[in-house]
Amino acid sequence: MKNFSLHQISEQLLLAIKKDEDTTKLKLHLSFTPITQLIENLKNDTDKKAFWINIYNAYFLILRKELHIEKNKIYTEKIIKIAENYFSLDDIEHGILRKYRYKYSLGFLANFFTSRLIKKLAVHEIDYRVHFALNCGAKSCPPIAFYKQKELDKQLDLATQSFLENETQYDEDQKEIKISMLFKWYLKDFGNFRGIRNIYNTQLNKNISEYSIKFSPYIWEEDLNNFVS
Repeated sequence: MKNFSLHQISEQLLLAIKKDEDTTKLKLHLSFTPITQLIENLKNDTDKKAFWINIYNAYFLILRKELHIEKNKIYTEKIIKIAENYFSLDDIEHGILRKYRYKYSLGFLANFFTSRLIKKLAVHEIDYRVHFALNCGAKSCPPIAFYKQKELDKQLDLATQSFLENETQYDEDQKEIKISMLFKWYLKDFGNFRGIRNIYNTQLNKNISEYSIKFSPYIWEEDLNNFVS
C-alpha cells in the first residue's frame, strides 16, 4: 500500500465498502499515516475536497453498518481515526469541508471552538457543490460517487446538475420552484437567495429570477449504499 497515495486509498476504502470487502488494512493505513504526511498530501482545496468527501462517505457507512452507531450520535462521535487523530463526521463536513462553519447558523457564523488542527486541514474557500457530494444515508441525500483530484471540478458539476435536476419541482403557472432543504440549511454557502438563482442559471441554464423559492421536506428514511450506478 506504500505505492498508493492517500487519495487512492480513500477511493479504495469506499470501493471496498461498496463491494462488502474487508476494510481493516485500509483503515489501519489511514489511522497511522503521520499527520505531517496528511498535510503534505493535501496541499490545496482540490486535494482536500477529493480526499475528505470520499472519507466522509466511506465512514458514514462504516459507522452505520459496521459499528451500528445511531443516527443521533453518528455525526458527533469522534471515532474516525485519520493520521493519528480522531475526527467526527461533523469535523469533516462542517470543520474541514465548510471551513469551520457553525453547524446551525445557516453558514453565517464560524465555530469559535474549532481546533488548530481542523483549521489547518480546512479548505480555504467553501465550495457549495460539496453539499451535492456528501451522503448521510437518507433518501434525500445525493448518491455516492468516487471523487478524484484530476476530475474533481467536472465531477462536482455533474453531481450538482444531477441533484438539481432530480430534486427540483417547477410550477410554471404559479412561478414557484421547490428545491432541496439543503439550500435552506446552508443558505450562506450557496450565496443566499441570489446565489441560489445564480446556481440554477450556471448549472442548469435555468432562469428562475421570477420564481418564488420554496423548500421541499427532507426525506430522512434510511437509504444506505446509494452509489452512483
